[in-house]
Amino acid sequence: MLKKVVLSNIHTGRDTIALVDTNTDEKALIGSGKTEVETAKISDVTGADEKIQRLSSPKGGQSDRVALFNGLAKCFDRNIPIIKSFHLQANRVKSPRFRGAIAEISEALTQGEKMSDAMARQSDLFPPDVIALIRAGEEAGRLPEIFRRIADSQRKTSRILRKLKAGMIYPGIVLTLGVGVVITMSFTLVPAMSKLYASLNSDLPAPTKMLMAVSNVLLKQPWLVAIPVIGLIAMFKNWNKIIAIPKVQLALTRLPIIGNIVRKSAAAVGFRTLALLIEANVRLSTALDITRDTAWHIYYKTFFEKVKNHILNGLTLPDAFLVESHWLGNDGRLICGLMEVAAETGAGTELLNEIAEDYEDELDGIANQIDKLIEPFTIVILGGMVGGLIYAIYAPVFSLGDALLKK
Repeated sequence: MLKKVVLSNIHTGRDTIALVDTNTDEKALIGSGKTEVETAKISDVTGADEKIQRLSSPKGGQSDRVALFNGLAKCFDRNIPIIKSFHLQANRVKSPRFRGAIAEISEALTQGEKMSDAMARQSDLFPPDVIALIRAGEEAGRLPEIFRRIADSQRKTSRILRKLKAGMIYPGIVLTLGVGVVITMSFTLVPAMSKLYASLNSDLPAPTKMLMAVSNVLLKQPWLVAIPVIGLIAMFKNWNKIIAIPKVQLALTRLPIIGNIVRKSAAAVGFRTLALLIEANVRLSTALDITRDTAWHIYYKTFFEKVKNHILNGLTLPDAFLVESHWLGNDGRLICGLMEVAAETGAGTELLNEIAEDYEDELDGIANQIDKLIEPFTIVILGGMVGGLIYAIYAPVFSLGDALLKK
């Protein structure tokens, strides 16, 4: 349920409207970020108005998640009480859903719940790997560092997504124009050429037949065009659920460029978390359990689980890494070598952090070059589409002489 909170400043009289996705007026007050110099008037948003407000309100997502965790890290660094820290974040987020989540978590904390348990109930906002990191921070007593790390990770992900979207604008425009040309040809040139060739008892060239098939779909069954569009929208909307499927993760790992990004992203999160827990003197088997839950990719979940089992069977950490190095891809032997150095020098956490930093630096470099990586694929796809379209349109013209001679 949406709650509309009108906040009036007692000094200036200016009103500010905040929408909070919650079920009680008390939670709505918390989620609105009301201060001592404001009065509040709360009303329910129902019916068609609620649907309109939900569609037009900010969706939050990555930006709100970054703001929330950055703000919490700053508050915890200054020893501000946990519940007040959450209250202070209400004005940092923009979406009604995040405001409602802040209110729900704050109420759960007042009842004595652990922060990780309270946040885990907001599963649409905080995925399992984020909750696992928060539990790791609670275990290690280093929540500010964990929150900063989550915010940095979300910021990098958001930057990559923005670059991907920017890189897809040009091919999207050209593809739209291509569809427009196909539709235009469907109403003009293709029917005329079809009638001409039918009168000559001659077949149209194969590319033109394919264009005619597309034209028939656009003219007689236009709703079929909506299927791929709806499919793409559903894929992006449920991407977090899709990426959690092991078969999808394995398929992404096998792709030439994307596979490298996926591996380095999963490895950076895993090794950074393990270093944090070891540095906080968490028992190694427990640290590996938490790291396994934090890892979002099936390869690294399996890797840390098997390493833990080897540790319980008496192997050292470098030996366990070496036995299971095949899960780490091409960098497996390198990482095992660093772990052997760590065992000799006692600098395990430093070297794990070094591995994570190297991967994160590489991911930053890829993010900065991602538009250049997309460009060659775009050129090939657009060139093929435009060339095929031109050939399909002009092939009947070039073949007209043969058809006339046959007649």
